[in-house]
Amino acid sequence: MKKVVLAPDSYKGTLTSAEICDIIRRKIGEHFPDCKVEAVPVADGGEGSVDSFLSVLGGETVRCSAKGPYFEDIESFFGLINNGECAIIEMAAAAGLPLVGENKDPLSATTFGVGILIKEAIARGVGKIILALGGSCTNDFGCGAAAALGVEFYGKDGEPFIPTGGTLSLVERIEKSDILSGIDVTIMCDVKNPVFGESGAAYVYAPQKGASAEEVKLLDEGLRHVCEVVKRDIGVDVSTIPGG
Repeated sequence: MKKVVLAPDSYKGTLTSAEICDIIRRKIGEHFPDCKVEAVPVADGGEGSVDSFLSVLGGETVRCSAKGPYFEDIESFFGLINNGECAIIEMAAAAGLPLVGENKDPLSATTFGVGILIKEAIARGVGKIILALGGSCTNDFGCGAAAALGVEFYGKDGEPFIPTGGTLSLVERIEKSDILSGIDVTIMCDVKNPVFGESGAAYVYAPQKGASAEEVKLLDEGLRHVCEVVKRDIGVDVSTIPGG
């Protein structure tokens, strides 16, 4: 055997594509020491997406403090390419399944840390953000990330709060933030599912994030509700967007 090309995706919740490449390269070297190995880590938007970009385009990894799925303090990261003009952020770096292990709870998990990563990238002066969705343990409609970026969500008592999957139905009013004004944002999403319904986010993906059948129904109801609030307060109907 003279040459092997490696192009793996990550193994959900266990290894990144770069880690897989390193393991296979090492084992090939043990058995076929003269074999040339070309490693091309790939990603579908989940863990390893930043590494995949940087391995092809160059750039740097930026380490920073953030919040994890249950608002705990974590050390996270994002990538910078194009001389710092563009940030690559993977949702899994702050809200990924590997961060919770067996402690899965999509009713309580938040994307707040993802918003912190976006905010950190903006503070570095980027003009473009590529946000890779995938591998998340959350079902919060992105409300946590939005809250970190200044969007305010209000309950029936008029007090602001940060919604999670289990409290989406409590959102009564939303006020926008303009922090992303002037920033070119591209979302990487490889699924066509709408926000809610039998083919939506909760029914299709929440079970693998730890939701029971009853919890899936609760999550779906919350998604339906917050879609209506967004439509009323922001003037955008996201309910039928493929991949929403």
